[in-house]
Amino acid sequence: MKKDLAIFEGHKIRRIYDEPTQTWWFSVVDIIQVLTQQADYKTAQNYWKVLKHRLSKEGSQLVTNCNRLKMPAADGKNYLTEVATAETLLRLVQSVPSPKAEPIKLWLAKVGYERMQEMADPARSLDRAREMWQKHGRSEKWIQQRMTGQETRNKLTDYWAGHEIKEGEEYAILTNIIHQEWSGVSVKTHKDIKGLKTQNLRDHMTEAELIFTALAELSTRQIAESVDATGMPQNKTAAKTGGRIAKKARLELESKTGKKVVSPENYLPAPLNQLPKSKEK
Repeated sequence: MKKDLAIFEGHKIRRIYDEPTQTWWFSVVDIIQVLTQQADYKTAQNYWKVLKHRLSKEGSQLVTNCNRLKMPAADGKNYLTEVATAETLLRLVQSVPSPKAEPIKLWLAKVGYERMQEMADPARSLDRAREMWQKHGRSEKWIQQRMTGQETRNKLTDYWAGHEIKEGEEYAILTNIIHQEWSGVSVKTHKDIKGLKTQNLRDHMTEAELIFTALAELSTRQIAESVDATGMPQNKTAAKTGGRIAKKARLELESKTGKKVVSPENYLPAPLNQLPKSKEK
């Protein structure tokens, strides 16, 4: 998941992007704080506690639709925080009498509209991603490889979506199988090697790591398509086979170059980056 801050009229709204489900989750208390125009965070928390209790008594599904995810607090630590999608928040706003209600509804609607635009025209999200990577100093060569890999990834998840694989946990399980097979380490271990925490692993991969990830996912999809793999058991088999194809290529390259493909190189900014910086910048 990718954590980020959105700004509404100078107020920081914490949010998390869930890549498997392609959903933005926003901190409910942050939205409540804006609506109630409270400078004190604790007061906003108490307001939400009372409102949540009232909504539950009324039988509202709004509270049920809220999730709990870890988000950074003022002390820099991550705590479980109640979050909701833009759609749920738009309904929640109706329950809070506030002069800020209409502006924040328009803001949330804009967030949802931008997502709809990206779904209808994926090039928009790619353009935004390219712009972000350029700002972070990625080379054009790296950006092109990252975008090519994302296209390969999208084709694989499109296949899964049409063959009885559920977004979220099942996507993550299959992704980890592919990754473990080609790289020899799990996604979590690979992130640990790079010193990553909440960051997106692919955004910190070297050119070689991106290429082998794409090869593994391309092989997985084509193998799955060849046997019309449906459901988790069949797609797990395809994932293992696809990952192993990329593993063979990785081992061959490593034997010729004497250099490991799985690398601690990353793009973390100082002082977070305690590992060697990538030479691809």
